[in-house]
Amino acid sequence: MATEAPINQSVERAVQMLGFFTREEPELTLAQLTERLGTSRATTHRYAMALRRVGLLRYDAGSGRHSLGPRVVELAATALSGLRIIRIAGPHMERLAAELNETVVLSIWDGDSPVVMRVDDNTDRVVHIVVHTGSRLARTTSAQGKVFLAFSPDAKELDEKEAARVRDTRIAINTLNQDGIRAIATPIFQDRDCVATMAVVGTIANLPAKESAPLCLRLRESADVLSAELGFHDRELQERSAS
Repeated sequence: MATEAPINQSVERAVQMLGFFTREEPELTLAQLTERLGTSRATTHRYAMALRRVGLLRYDAGSGRHSLGPRVVELAATALSGLRIIRIAGPHMERLAAELNETVVLSIWDGDSPVVMRVDDNTDRVVHIVVHTGSRLARTTSAQGKVFLAFSPDAKELDEKEAARVRDTRIAINTLNQDGIRAIATPIFQDRDCVATMAVVGTIANLPAKESAPLCLRLRESADVLSAELGFHDRELQERSAS
């Protein structure tokens, strides 16, 4: 019986430390890192120094704070360039954003929730929604999260009727009435799996609330073409639904 290779604790902790930095908290002190890592100050300092030496962390002596280093940007760019779907989706998203005059967003599932990987925003509307690449979206309430869950073994996390409706229409809508924002998402398939979502994000005034609206159908059509380029055929979805 094969056994899993032991996890290198130093590597695990170093990766964990990098994960403490977020868009909301781009800078952290050694004390904050120590508290979150759950180690001694000396141990945290040792990890921080190692990460600084390879460019994954940088340190501002004036403020006493650490932030992600330039090497992280290089690695992120390399990772993004290796995701074939992002390269293929680009032209489709650009055309759709220009045609609809709305923001178009591509997201992938990171194992826990949707993460925005590309945003095309060439809208000339006076009011439009800004979405940042790298943003993590809500697992069960975002339109993108609903799509991923509906086509996964975790569909039970959604209301049964809503999950069935998303699978049937291939459209999920999330409306934030208080903020005046609406997102409409549709799946992108490859090898029978939902590997990404394409979404239109805008104001409630500009985006429809019904799955049968022309904008929703146009979004789904664009995603279907992209799925076909990835080697997916609609009959595979029909076979999956029937099984």
